[in-house]
Amino acid sequence: MSLEARPALGEIHRTAVVVVECQEGVLGESSVLPALAGPAETLVGPLSGLLAAARAAGVAVVHATYAGPLGGSGAGTAPLWKALGPLTDGWADDHPGTRVLPELLGEGDLVLPRHHGLNPAKGTELLPVLQGKGIDTIVLTGVSVNLALPLIAGEATEEDFHVVVPRDAVAGTPKEYADLALRHTLGMLATLTTVDALMAHWDAP
Repeated sequence: MSLEARPALGEIHRTAVVVVECQEGVLGESSVLPALAGPAETLVGPLSGLLAAARAAGVAVVHATYAGPLGGSGAGTAPLWKALGPLTDGWADDHPGTRVLPELLGEGDLVLPRHHGLNPAKGTELLPVLQGKGIDTIVLTGVSVNLALPLIAGEATEEDFHVVVPRDAVAGTPKEYADLALRHTLGMLATLTTVDALMAHWDAP
């Protein structure tokens, strides 16, 4: 079953690009997830171009980052947390690992850090802030297709957002699984497209 044929890419003035966890501690040299950072290298170039086009078109750019548990416990029971908890317990808003990759951060971008959970849209400011800006379409980018992106897409669709996912601006591990997850999971929650198609849509008269 596939919903890829749905064509809507959203109205420019009601669209935001949400960049998920494209930060030094996830995709940079100090990554706590090196198995993900490798495959994700291919998304940085296309995503950088997409963000430049978004800013030029007046599309909002929002970075959803993880900034550590602030001395509390954000781990929950997931095996992933048990692995990452010891590596991120010392993170705070000013920790190098929380910084957005410099090639993806632009003037006027909004950075919304969270301090708990695996889902950047659950119990955080992300969706309320977008709603307050009159946004109804989210272009979802970043990492990862394994977990965070499906969680956000599900949460957002239940809040009546339309979600668009450019295949070449997201990543997961291993690549073979990421391709299947895009088609069979995110494809049921979002409109799948490409960076070039979005840029052409935003550049259309």
